[in-house]
Amino acid sequence: MLKTLKSEAVTPELPLRRVDRAIGELRRGRPLLLLGAGDRHALVASAELATPAGLDELRGLSGSEPRLALTRRRALALGLAAETEPGGGVLCLALRETSAKALRALADPLLPEPFAAESLVGGTAAAESGGELTEAAIELTKLAHLLPAAAISEIAATAEAALPEEILRVPAAAVSAYRIASAEALDRVSEARVPLFDAENARIITFRPRNGGFEHLAIVIGTPRPETPVLVRLHSECLTGDLLGSLRCDCGDQLRGAIKTIAESGSGVLLYLAQEGRGIGLANKLRAYGLQDRGADTLEANEQLGFDPDERIFVPAASMLRMLGITRIRLLTNNPQKEQAMTRLGIHVAERVPLVIPANPHNADYLDTKARRFGHQF
Repeated sequence: MLKTLKSEAVTPELPLRRVDRAIGELRRGRPLLLLGAGDRHALVASAELATPAGLDELRGLSGSEPRLALTRRRALALGLAAETEPGGGVLCLALRETSAKALRALADPLLPEPFAAESLVGGTAAAESGGELTEAAIELTKLAHLLPAAAISEIAATAEAALPEEILRVPAAAVSAYRIASAEALDRVSEARVPLFDAENARIITFRPRNGGFEHLAIVIGTPRPETPVLVRLHSECLTGDLLGSLRCDCGDQLRGAIKTIAESGSGVLLYLAQEGRGIGLANKLRAYGLQDRGADTLEANEQLGFDPDERIFVPAASMLRMLGITRIRLLTNNPQKEQAMTRLGIHVAERVPLVIPANPHNADYLDTKARRFGHQF
C-alpha cells in the first residue's frame, strides 16, 4: 500500500502526480524526498546536475555525506563491479571525495577530463547492492531522461517532519509503479485527415498520456478491418532520422517505407511512439552517438551510459490498438522482441512481416549490430 502523504486523501492518481512533479524537480537540479516502505527515507538529486551548492543543501538536510547511486551497468563500465556479476540492478557507492565534479565524472562517460574511477570511490567494500530507495532514485533519473545516477542520502523516517515544506515527498513505490501505470492511462484527444506522400488516404489520431507526457500518434491508412489481422508497424520516434534525415540509423527510411508498405497493402496502422532513443531520450541518444564515435556499438554505448540496451516498453502500443478496436495484427518489424512484447500484452500476432531497408555507408555497422546484438531478422 502506498504511504499516506501528510493529511491529503490518497487516491491512486495522487502518488503518480507526485512522480510527475518529482521528474520536473530532478530536471531542475532540485532535491526531493523518496518515502520508503519501512523506517528509512532518502533525499535524492541528479548526479548529472550536481553543483557544490546542491550538495551542501543535501548535507544540510540529511546531516550526512551523500552517496552515489548508479546502475550496475555503469559500474561495470567504470570497472567498479565484477564482470561475473549480473548486468542489471543498481549499486550505492560511498565516495572518497563527495564533490559535484566527482559525481558528474562517475555519471558521464563523455566528460573530457580523464580520471581513475577507483580513486573517487571509497574502496570495494563501499559498494552495496541497492534496495527500494536506490532503485527508485535511478528509475526517477531514467524517467527524467537524465543519466541514470543520483546523489542519495538516507534519513530516518522520523526526521521527515524537520524537512522544509518545499521539499517534495514522493513514495518510492509510486516511482516503481509509474512507468506502467502512466503508459496504460491514455486518452484519445484529436483526429484529422492528413494525406501523406505515399498514403493519401490517411488520418492521424493523437493519444495523450494522463501524466502530461508527450502524445503518441496512430497513423491510420485506409480502412483497417479489425475482424481480420491488421498490418501494424510500431515506430519509436527518432528526431534525427525521421525529421533531419540522419544517415546514422535506418529510422527515417523505415518510417517512410512502412507507410508506403501499409498503403500498398490496402490498409493498416502505424503507431508513432514517443520514446526517443530506445527510451533514453534525445540528449542521451546523442551521448550514445558520441560513444559510438569512440568505437562502441549501439548496445555497448547504452550500457556505458548506464542504461539497459533497450529501455522501451510497448504498453502504450497495446493500449492504443485496443482503443482502435484492434487485437489481431500482422506486425511489420524485423525485431522479434516487439512480437514477443505484443503477445505478452494480449495482442495476437498472426504474422511477422519483414521491413527491409537497404544500408548506406553510415549505418551499415548499426544494422549489423541490430542483427548480431539485438537479434533483428532482416
